[in-house]
Amino acid sequence: MNFTAGERVTRKSHNHDLLFRIAAISGDTAILHGEDMRLAADAPLDDLVRIGKRDLKILKQKIKEQEASSYRLFRQDYQLMKDKREYQSGDGYQHTAGFFQLPAKVLHVDGDRTYLRKCTELYNRVGLVVHGVYVHEKEMPHKVSSLVDEFQPNIVVITGHDSFSGNKGPKSDLRAYRHSKYFTETVKAIRQKNPRLDDLVIFAGACQSHFESLIRAGANFASSPSRINIHALDPVYIAAKIAYTPFMEKVGVWDALRNTLTGEKGMGGVETRGLLRTGLPYIPEEDDD
Repeated sequence: MNFTAGERVTRKSHNHDLLFRIAAISGDTAILHGEDMRLAADAPLDDLVRIGKRDLKILKQKIKEQEASSYRLFRQDYQLMKDKREYQSGDGYQHTAGFFQLPAKVLHVDGDRTYLRKCTELYNRVGLVVHGVYVHEKEMPHKVSSLVDEFQPNIVVITGHDSFSGNKGPKSDLRAYRHSKYFTETVKAIRQKNPRLDDLVIFAGACQSHFESLIRAGANFASSPSRINIHALDPVYIAAKIAYTPFMEKVGVWDALRNTLTGEKGMGGVETRGLLRTGLPYIPEEDDD
């Protein structure tokens, strides 16, 4: 059977457990990227099954419903935080209006153009300022410093595709992972210039990534503690939770993870200070004339 890049397929050897896009074909092998999970895999062409239009529509609807459920949970959480900011201040008095906010800026560096577009749409939907940049995972360590200098973000998301192969070594060996080494080097490059975890917040990793190395390198949050797959949009929810938490409050690890689609088996981290700064009074912008 002939396949072309961009087609949606499943793998017979894995009981059709995940939906993939064919990223490229080399000889008799296809390089696969998860449709909604940040997983990269190689598979023989004869192991692939093309998804028909009807089945693809059903699978995409299921994915859409899962994403909508997570978004609703985030909106509920955001509304609670918003109500708290509007009606209670640190001086003990209530304020119902007239404040202004200094929003956090996000630099999202992604090894997948399709995921980058989906994530950027979600950032915009939740009201965050984001600079999205596509960079292949292997190039991230060499390019991230200049990107941080250029955009001066408060949050950096380093993600793309990854996978663990037991045939290449134990879980403790970075060489057994497709891209964990490059994610780790990227975090180290950022921390050389920005060592404080509360001054610049970092999320790093993808499906099955080497969680321990990413945290030790200086990431605030990372994947994947249980070496499971993570959803393509999960890094956005982590960034949004931190961005909308007042800077005088800490973001607990579970608080950051509870609105994600993956949860604590796919992601973890350390307590991190929020980044939202609120001020009074609100001064409207003056007209040019």
